[in-house]
Amino acid sequence: MSDDLILIEPLARDVIALTLNRPEKRNALNIPLLEGICKAVEDAHAQQARVIILRGAGQSFCAGLDLSEAADVSKAHESAQAIAQALDTISQSRAVTIAAVHGAAIAGGAGIMSACDIVVAEETAKIGYPEVHRGLVAGLVMTFLRRQLREREARELLLLGEAIEAQRAKEIGLVNRVVPEGTALDAALELSNTILKGAPGALAHSKQMLNDLWPKPLENDLAWALNHHKNVRASREAREGIAAFNEKRKPNWDASI
Repeated sequence: MSDDLILIEPLARDVIALTLNRPEKRNALNIPLLEGICKAVEDAHAQQARVIILRGAGQSFCAGLDLSEAADVSKAHESAQAIAQALDTISQSRAVTIAAVHGAAIAGGAGIMSACDIVVAEETAKIGYPEVHRGLVAGLVMTFLRRQLREREARELLLLGEAIEAQRAKEIGLVNRVVPEGTALDAALELSNTILKGAPGALAHSKQMLNDLWPKPLENDLAWALNHHKNVRASREAREGIAAFNEKRKPNWDASI
């Protein structure tokens, strides 16, 4: 993989770990990393993986969109498309996908997590959707949250923009298992062993049925959300929010009106 942005590691027969590998940036999602996720999932399929474990290198699972890249308006549409494609690739994977979360899973990072079939989070993990604090919306992630959360919890997460602890995330349905610090990968491997007891065809068919149960296909929801995401990314508020984050100051929303 170019620049080793994604580390691909076979962990056991039919189990492959994909590690987001920008630890110096807390695995922030830039276009090359997002494209790398898609290619790595395809490569895992080519290796006949039945379980794919997604994790992050360093101190965090993923800090979300790389806002230094997002400040480049000329890349906004390409970046939005890359996010949508990565989320779609993960969620539609033929393999069962498990997110092994430690540290922070924020914004787009929480989206990557939410696109997985199963989420294991360490008890010290923090999960949040602070997009409104940056003049953005969690539009693409919303397509998954509406399938996983009750409306009241979704409104709390998306309108307050505050990070929650792993146990709270489990209580509302964002996380399946909460495990001690430092054990997310081991727990994901244990779940993999259970998954692999199932028949390959039956598992794949079950995933397809689960995806088809919703009245609107995911690709329709993502296309709708992508349109909103692009419109907001082009707004003055987004420019101000991203600039404030990069300059380590509070945003001046009055100046963005």
